[in-house]
Amino acid sequence: MGLFDRAWRVIRANLTGVVSQAEDPEKVLEQALIEMQENLIHLRQAVAQAIATQKRTERQSAQAKSTAQEWYNRAELALQKGEEALARQALTRRQSYLESALAMDAQLGQHQDVVAKMKDNMRRLEAKIAEAKTQKDMYIARARSAEASQRIQEMIGTLGNGGSMAAFEQMEQRVMELEARSEALEALSGDPLERQFAALEGGSSVIESELQAMKTRLAGQGPSPDVLPPSL
Repeated sequence: MGLFDRAWRVIRANLTGVVSQAEDPEKVLEQALIEMQENLIHLRQAVAQAIATQKRTERQSAQAKSTAQEWYNRAELALQKGEEALARQALTRRQSYLESALAMDAQLGQHQDVVAKMKDNMRRLEAKIAEAKTQKDMYIARARSAEASQRIQEMIGTLGNGGSMAAFEQMEQRVMELEARSEALEALSGDPLERQFAALEGGSSVIESELQAMKTRLAGQGPSPDVLPPSL
């Protein structure tokens, strides 16, 4: 039972302590399960050894009883032959084997109880290891989720303190400046002759209007020549 108690203390210590450790939780839990499996192996070996001892004691007890029966038969034969003293010696030898068999039977009763408890502890440890494997998967999933959440929160915190967003805003301002410069250069880099004709074409409507007003005035249909046309 002591071995089982030590094994289960290892299980609880590793599974409940892994969340607060800075190590990789997967590696910690894998190591914990390795230790638990090693403890189970030791317990199985102890159970196998106890069973082997029990079997050996059972054989020795059976052998002692068989030998006691042989000496009883010899005592009977000696008595039939009139060898009473020899029969008495044979019965004495028989008694010693019977006492040995009775002592081993008493040990067997106690030993069987120990083996039964060890088997029960072994089954309990196997069940706890199966439970630990399930908990290991759960803890690993929780650890991964916590790490992912932590990274997201750190990213959000970085955006919130203006670091990354400021970089985007600066880039936007820089792009707008570059676009403005490009438009200005495009405007300045055009053909000069084209710009002159564009200016003339843009002012032709004003000139045509003034020319028509002048014709009307000269034909006597407009205001006096000393009246200046409205300023542009």
